[in-house]
Amino acid sequence: MFRHILVPTDGSDLSRKAINGAIDLAQAVNARITAYACLPQYPYSPFSDVAIEPPSEFLERSEREARVHLREVELAAHRVGVSVDSRTSVHPAPYLGIIEAAERGACDVIFMASHGRRRLGSLLIGTETQRVLTHTKIPVIVYR
Repeated sequence: MFRHILVPTDGSDLSRKAINGAIDLAQAVNARITAYACLPQYPYSPFSDVAIEPPSEFLERSEREARVHLREVELAAHRVGVSVDSRTSVHPAPYLGIIEAAERGACDVIFMASHGRRRLGSLLIGTETQRVLTHTKIPVIVYR
């Protein structure tokens, strides 16, 4: 059965529900969790004359926001005695970061929400979730 569960989070309501589902699964099978937040790449050209936000401030703000979301997972897991680690990385698309985090962490399942905060474009499943499903060999549990 599953021993190490990757739980991506973006702070959305569905993401929070998936966190609770992953923690329930981890408790049931005595697994540990790695919470993951993908940090966005700096969206502005370094060659532009106008900088909306300096790159260092953008990264600091992104890390602070991710830390808040990861802390939610950590607190919820600790409350029920589930072991949890947290990770972040910067990627142009969240699905790439999710897959890389699962592979690097030797996770044997990815437990994620059906939709995230970014796009609700697809009727049945979110774009990033769909990309994770089609680009990884690691089992994925899609939580709705």
